[in-house]
Amino acid sequence: MKVYFIGAGPGDPELITVKGQRLIAQCPVVLYAGSLVPREILEIAEGRAKQIIDTASLDLEEIIEHIQNACEQGQDVARVHSGDPSVYGAIGEQIRRLESLGIDYEVIPGVTATSASAAWLGKELTLSGVSQTIIMTRFEGKTPFPERERLPELARSGATLAIHLGVTRIHKVVEELIPHYGEDCPVAVCYRTSWPDQDKVTGTLGDIVEKVRAKKFTRTSLILVGRVLNTDAFSDSYLYDQNQAHIYRPRVKPSEPRTVKR
Repeated sequence: MKVYFIGAGPGDPELITVKGQRLIAQCPVVLYAGSLVPREILEIAEGRAKQIIDTASLDLEEIIEHIQNACEQGQDVARVHSGDPSVYGAIGEQIRRLESLGIDYEVIPGVTATSASAAWLGKELTLSGVSQTIIMTRFEGKTPFPERERLPELARSGATLAIHLGVTRIHKVVEELIPHYGEDCPVAVCYRTSWPDQDKVTGTLGDIVEKVRAKKFTRTSLILVGRVLNTDAFSDSYLYDQNQAHIYRPRVKPSEPRTVKR
């Protein structure tokens, strides 16, 4: 028996790995976060799984109880989370319980809201000469933060920021970032990326508060901050440089043309 923590992606039912989809189809028990995971992802389990349980209203102990019951019956469990389980997936406490119970598990990665939002915006978050670092964080709330991880400290790096759970305090986010990024720094706020009702707004640290409030975004929004969002002033990558090509990929000799089998 095994528990599979599966990343379902940000919302689009097609943004899930082949492995994750296969495991959802084959596991007799499926536990999913109904408030964040679209039901369409579970369609492949309909009629096959013995149990499909929405955990949105369950606490940790109730979730573990369902897993234990499956374990006693020798049934694998698909534990389906939104995005990637390793990023704000709250799997740490579940894994801790499973390890204490001697229950085997495996984590299947998923598409993050950050990567899906960047794709939706049509942006690369790591441009040569602009930013080579992405910091994924959340705005400080009930979860305790070490001093070194508070937003002003992270902002000192000038890296591209992906800020979760901060849209309701967007004014505070802006206040803490402007001293390090400047009022003209580009910002994008993406609401429910890849869901049918997805929406977004772009601007700068100087005007994003008004734009977000006009959109009335109050939850499930990702804040992206950085010069990479609006610049043409970056260097070409060495990956495709003619003089560097031999380092990164093999060259095909003229006498050995490539053929494509059909």
